[in-house]
Amino acid sequence: MTFQPIVPISGYAGWIFLNRTLEAQQETHSESLQTNTDYFAEHIGEVKTAEDLVSDRKLLTVALGAFGLDDDINSTFLIRKVLEEGVSNSDSLANKLSNQAYYNLSEAFGFGEEQPARTSLSGFADEIISAYNTVQFALDVGDQNEDFGLALNAKSTLPDIAESSVSNNAKWYSIMGSTTLRTVFETAFGLPSEFASLDIDEQLEIFKDKAEKRFGSDEVSQFSDPEKMDALVKTYLLRSEMSDIMQSVSASNTALMLLSGATS
Repeated sequence: MTFQPIVPISGYAGWIFLNRTLEAQQETHSESLQTNTDYFAEHIGEVKTAEDLVSDRKLLTVALGAFGLDDDINSTFLIRKVLEEGVSNSDSLANKLSNQAYYNLSEAFGFGEEQPARTSLSGFADEIISAYNTVQFALDVGDQNEDFGLALNAKSTLPDIAESSVSNNAKWYSIMGSTTLRTVFETAFGLPSEFASLDIDEQLEIFKDKAEKRFGSDEVSQFSDPEKMDALVKTYLLRSEMSDIMQSVSASNTALMLLSGATS
């Protein structure tokens, strides 16, 4: 049975508690996933093709779980195509799908590239298992507190984007292509739900402008700095908490108005 993270209180105070106990909770959580991860470590080196991977449900569970794609466990045709086409060709499926996780999955395994797949490389199993443990812990935290789950995901995935060698605009597009990171930034920047309907290039400029005003730079690379990362998460959590309070107050006022109308 998977260990359920302990999140006794919500809000920023709850986030501080979670961080103080994070290492111990993550270790216990990882131990509860060891049946899956031991199997992956033992057998992933035997996998040479995308077909090999999708044909083994136990291996696929860890592979998809490492990238937050757990819900695709039965979409084997899609996953096989994503893996086989790789990422080098701009027309490949991984490059066309809006969810950045498919690109990351395909890139990590390397089935669609000219060189052999990465599955037999030393350290590959450890790399995927580490990501699996991190992502699954964040998902389980998210089951109890969605904001905390999204914040943990941002802390684990955003630094990799920030430190990548692509252009600043490409980094922002990666953020915009990630459902979880987009939610964190949109909330932190106080953007309305209608924002996502704007032209993608207009969204980019707004993200950059908001980042410049809030954090002093429009460069995604700044979030490789732990202090900037913490500032982003804190802003996200506080804005989300305030939004919840405002919605609660609005709902209470509506209820009072309805009761007042009924009694009169």
